[in-house]
Amino acid sequence: MITRQEGRVRSSEFAIDVRGLNKYFGDKHVVDDLSLQVRPGEIFGFLGPNGSGKTTSIRLMCGLLTPDSGGGTCLGYDIITESDAIKRNVGYMTQRFSFWEDLSIRENLDFIARVYQMPDRKTAVENSLTNLGLKERANQLAGTLSGGWKQRLALAACMLHRPALLLLDEPTAGVDPAARRDFWEELHRLAAQGVSVLVSTHYMDEAERCHKLAYISHGALLAQGAAQEIVAAQGLFTWAIKGEIADENLARLSAMLAGKPGVLQTAAFGNALHVTGRDPVMLEKTLRETIADLPYEMVRTETGLEEVFIHLMRTSAEARKVKR
Repeated sequence: MITRQEGRVRSSEFAIDVRGLNKYFGDKHVVDDLSLQVRPGEIFGFLGPNGSGKTTSIRLMCGLLTPDSGGGTCLGYDIITESDAIKRNVGYMTQRFSFWEDLSIRENLDFIARVYQMPDRKTAVENSLTNLGLKERANQLAGTLSGGWKQRLALAACMLHRPALLLLDEPTAGVDPAARRDFWEELHRLAAQGVSVLVSTHYMDEAERCHKLAYISHGALLAQGAAQEIVAAQGLFTWAIKGEIADENLARLSAMLAGKPGVLQTAAFGNALHVTGRDPVMLEKTLRETIADLPYEMVRTETGLEEVFIHLMRTSAEARKVKR
């Protein structure tokens, strides 16, 4: 049940419940029959290559764009007929830092509070500064902040009006690992309070921190569920070939394995080559024969999200070639 900001958000089992969403831009089918559900307090991650329709999908589900067909609800409101009510309860963080660089952190937040016509904006700003750890830098000009602190300011601005839903479009792009970790800890704190989060990301470590994931390619939803469910559903097996392998030898070994029985894909991970396939017996036989006279060892390893998404991207591209 959604209880956050009671009276502004309707009670519902799902924060988002959409079905059959389609969107065209000209003759391009950007979102293709999208259906999914997000529960209150859930962090839902969207993965996929650039131009795959992630951002458009997120905007459709939250009433920021009108679908050409399909429908559903967001925060208990109809995404087509009640989009204004949804927008009042959503915080949206884009990839680009879009605040006034010649204003301080406090001045930026105060201005945004004015835009929202918040009745006690001074208290709201002070609470936001405290909650996001910005108090000591409150008077620092936004233009002098590092990427991590700009990101924190952007999140504070998103949360100023206490939204029930956060939309985050690749929020940690260009941010150092420590700042990314702090950011995700803050997201989980908010989720524990009942805030729902939709986030697009290219980082596999971030994807694994989401409660649920959806992988989108060319506007179509290829897989969704918890990370371990998506990995298990693909039925893939992976071996790591290790040793003193220079980059050029990794490339040579990858080329040797391409198209061999049982081998679906290869990918370099540091100084190891991960080789993935569906038939574990055939895959192992091929690998042992291939490296029999080479100074390498092979170790069975767990198939991870990285291998799964490489596989999904490849099969999606192949399917599109067949359609053409």
